[in-house]
Amino acid sequence: MKPMSNSAQHVDVTTALHPYTDARAHEEKGPLVIDRGEGIYVYDQSGKQYIEALAGLWSVAVGFNEKRLRDAAMAQMERLPYYHSFAHKAHEPSIRLAEKLVEMTPDNLTRVFFTSSGSEANDTVVKMLWYMNNALGRPEKKKFIARNKGYHGITVASGSLTGLPANHRDFDLPAIPVRHVTCPHFYRFGEAGESEADFTARLLKEIEEVILEEGADTIAGFIGEPLMAAGGVMPPPEGYWPGVEALCRKYDIKLIADEVINGFGRLGSSFGAVHYGFTPDIMVTSKQLTSSYMPLAAIIFSEEIYDAIADNSHKIGTFGHGFTASGHPVATAVGLENLTIIEELDLTGNAARVGAAMQAALAPYADHPLVGEVRGAGLIAGLELVADKDSKRPFDPIGKVGTAAFNFGHDEGLILRNVGDTLALCPPLIVTEAQVQEIVARLGRVLDLTADWVAAEGIA
Repeated sequence: MKPMSNSAQHVDVTTALHPYTDARAHEEKGPLVIDRGEGIYVYDQSGKQYIEALAGLWSVAVGFNEKRLRDAAMAQMERLPYYHSFAHKAHEPSIRLAEKLVEMTPDNLTRVFFTSSGSEANDTVVKMLWYMNNALGRPEKKKFIARNKGYHGITVASGSLTGLPANHRDFDLPAIPVRHVTCPHFYRFGEAGESEADFTARLLKEIEEVILEEGADTIAGFIGEPLMAAGGVMPPPEGYWPGVEALCRKYDIKLIADEVINGFGRLGSSFGAVHYGFTPDIMVTSKQLTSSYMPLAAIIFSEEIYDAIADNSHKIGTFGHGFTASGHPVATAVGLENLTIIEELDLTGNAARVGAAMQAALAPYADHPLVGEVRGAGLIAGLELVADKDSKRPFDPIGKVGTAAFNFGHDEGLILRNVGDTLALCPPLIVTEAQVQEIVARLGRVLDLTADWVAAEGIA
């Protein structure tokens, strides 16, 4: 929509710099201004309804107008709108949320540190492990292993861990010592004649070779999303995560599960690590922690890591890290109520049940002329669009066709996300089976419109 003079669109394009946006293109196109939300739906300023099939940014578990979260925020605003957690201060909401997170996560995770975003959390994890290893007399143990196409945030440290070229280009990243290994996506990176088991074995061999090449005594951590999301919705091959965990245990490398998107029921299991059968030393959570009603992230980590950090803070006199809003009382009150709703409504079970229906309904689109692969787990899915199904040849340039599909989605009242030419779906956890069928039907129209456009444009 072309921005009009004195409209909200005009003010936006003359004042704002948007994240993950071509700024010059935005000046011409202007924003879609979302005015309100209800359940899985959002409405623009003209009143048009859209199914928000990406849950905002992979994050709104309980829908867009949950009164209980609003009431929790208001009640905490009235009682204690802000306080910090520096210098031996605390407040009830952050105490109770930390207690809840320790209760919910694997038994070895016993300590919690709060930030306001997943990026800040992963940045903090880097600093925690550097601090820990210095305290333990291992000053060389500072490197990280991450994966190509992994997403871990956009700060200097977390952006370095991220394995997406656009997040590095012209930002001078990576800026910390990190090695990126092969993306564990069998469809795209499996070799000719290679079985999935062979693919897993090759990737684990590569990781071990990197460890030996760099030296195990120089590697602090291995970080990964259990199911890779923002890079294109890529479930791991069978056996991958138990194999990675075994390597981390063998070489004394801390295993970090980035659960920012996977966590709190998205895959139909409590956490992605539980879903794929491994036990991390550190778990990073955000997004669905508060359904993104308030900015909040939590790092849940082992007593072993805590002890090393605590001892060093005693030696130095402080743990010299933290944020003004660490454990913000309103955010943590909303998070605690949000997790209560997820449990009371069995939204993890809903993700398993309705997610199975969604995956089954999407599966036939593998036969669509544009679709190379349909993949996902629970209530997250991706459809990769290709120029040639037999050879898996991608479109050139990657992203042009996906962007067209994204725009056709708006025409059809469906908000999805294109990651290059992969169309991603991640509806709120409250979604019903009937609503999933409507999402799938609208997506079918989007695919057909996109196929017609590809043919008309002569794209191959």
